[in-house]
Amino acid sequence: MKVQIWSDVVCPWCYVGKRRFEAALAEFEHRDQVELTWRSFELDPAADPSSASADGQYVQRLAAKYGKSVPDAQQMLDQMQQVAAAEGLDFRFDLARTGNTFDAHRLLHLALARGVQDELKEKLDNATFTHGLAVSDHEELARVAVSAGLDETEVKSVLDSDQFADAVRADEVKARAYGISGVPFFVVDDKYGVSGAQPPEQLLAVLTQAWAERDPAPVLVHAHEGGAMCDGDSCTL
Repeated sequence: MKVQIWSDVVCPWCYVGKRRFEAALAEFEHRDQVELTWRSFELDPAADPSSASADGQYVQRLAAKYGKSVPDAQQMLDQMQQVAAAEGLDFRFDLARTGNTFDAHRLLHLALARGVQDELKEKLDNATFTHGLAVSDHEELARVAVSAGLDETEVKSVLDSDQFADAVRADEVKARAYGISGVPFFVVDDKYGVSGAQPPEQLLAVLTQAWAERDPAPVLVHAHEGGAMCDGDSCTL
């Protein structure tokens, strides 16, 4: 059974969703027959690759983006940290940076080809939200990619070229075809869709239903509609 998850490495709900999916998968009887693929989704494709927000400025950027006061934005981040902590995640928004994620997604496609995509996704999410990864920086990306098991020479070759750019764009085209506007978004066997970082029990229910009703016809059914931009249980464009 194929599971595809559209996600971005600067989306806090995507990291929470990853943990919740892992919890659901651990309870799924047929977990050894699940083929997981992380698909590319850029929350801010126009972000400047040569710059990243300074440490400590995440709350100010959030307030400006969503038209909120700094105290209200800080409350959002505090709530997000509490949600993350409940999943065993240590979110450090005082360190977190923004940036263009296109190259990170290209490396995730390299990792897919080398069989270590989930390992790299985990390390990128952790580096972003716990250690303040400058997600557009090639040196930092290379360091994280190598720690996930990729070859350093191959990683640098990808970063210095446009390899896997078409694969990233293809993921984004498919997301639009599915009507995906927010992440995380889970697609099971090209038929069942779940929007947002839903609780493990709901994700498990979808996996169980999809397994019981396996059908080769690719008709996507949205199991849940998510909320607004990084508010609720997902992040949107």
